[in-house]
Amino acid sequence: MKIAVAGTGYVGLVTAVCLAEKSHMVTCVDINQVKIDLMKQGIPPIYEQDLEELMIKNKRKLVYTTDYREAYQNADVIIIGVGTPEKKDGSASLKYVNEVAVQIAKTVENDCVIVIKSTVPVGTNDKIEKLIRDNLSHNVRVDVVSNPEFLAQGTAIKDTLYAQRIILGAESEYAVQKMKEVYDNFNIPYVITDRRSAEMIKYASNDFLALKISYINEIANLCEIVDANIEDVTKGMGMDPRIGDRFLNAGVGYGGSCFPKDTKALHWLANFNDYEIKTIKATIEVNENQKIKLIKKARKYYESFQGLEVAVLGLTFKPGTDDLREAPSLVNIPILLEDGANVRVWDPVGSENFQKEFLNEVNYCQTIEEAIMNADLCLIFTEWPEVKQFDIKKYFELMNHPIVIDGRNCYNLLDAEESGIIYDSIGRKKVSKIDSLDISKMITLK
Repeated sequence: MKIAVAGTGYVGLVTAVCLAEKSHMVTCVDINQVKIDLMKQGIPPIYEQDLEELMIKNKRKLVYTTDYREAYQNADVIIIGVGTPEKKDGSASLKYVNEVAVQIAKTVENDCVIVIKSTVPVGTNDKIEKLIRDNLSHNVRVDVVSNPEFLAQGTAIKDTLYAQRIILGAESEYAVQKMKEVYDNFNIPYVITDRRSAEMIKYASNDFLALKISYINEIANLCEIVDANIEDVTKGMGMDPRIGDRFLNAGVGYGGSCFPKDTKALHWLANFNDYEIKTIKATIEVNENQKIKLIKKARKYYESFQGLEVAVLGLTFKPGTDDLREAPSLVNIPILLEDGANVRVWDPVGSENFQKEFLNEVNYCQTIEEAIMNADLCLIFTEWPEVKQFDIKKYFELMNHPIVIDGRNCYNLLDAEESGIIYDSIGRKKVSKIDSLDISKMITLK
């Protein structure tokens, strides 16, 4: 099939490349000429595992252009994968979706199916279909289908090629059959429903996972108070198939492009309709508080961060991506800087993006050793494999005051105890050997 994809962010580009992998001819449209030029060279504008390899492998089936007229004119299917950024009131902005819809209406010359893959509020597909039909320049049939994505950054290719289900929200059998032509080679089960239900499936799914994360973080916080171990708790919970073991890793909250935006959008949508989903409201509140959990822990060791050498390991919101959106590092590092700390950061792929926000305010390190050398405090925000595999004894050897506050529970407690460091993690007992440290600059340790 001839498929056009509007937008080359995570959703659009990954979708396009995976469709090309399944033998479709795909044209990728973006307004950013710099991105287009990069992709023409086989260079992805985002960091995503296996993406570059598939772009090169399928280069004969992929076209990159800023010319939307040429892309949409004779396409069988047009997929809208542009951003729906959060507005100040928490709702999702449909500015870019609407702009693409009008471009499509003015351009298409053949019957086609328009697929909205962007995450949009319930009812948006209906409005987009009306917008397109009201602005059509040619007498053609246009059907709009809701086809939400469920990819996670860092595993987006796998999540697309081997998804658990394909959601098709359609109002005609013609649209359903067209979409099956797109996806039948994927050999993935379908859930076929109306458009509004499909839109709600996306929000309900993402927000449930976010709720699960906030719930386990609250349990972890209570574990610290009552001296229970969150890892044993989640192991016992996860063995129950009704609960499952995924998204039960305690930490400093969720981030990224989906969960924060989607929880706020659903909360806004409910309030707009004079209803409140209390669980989603609590999910958002818990996550915001959890992001500064490490700073609160650090205050137990230092009354002030003034003049302290602080190492930060991990800038991105999760491993496997260079995405910083809603990352805990963006909340915590400004607090450290405002309090007078000298901050050194390490991240294997996120430093370049972080420099766009903090160019000269922090020191960027090439290795973990460089970051922690002579540090008074180390904060871990991202569970990169390099961090989890790092020799924990080096913290004791290299740091001035080996205080490691771990927001992702990267290390075994027994290993931490043997290393001689102070190790404070999430939902587990604190490990410390106070007599091995010069604590003249610290307040009384609890």
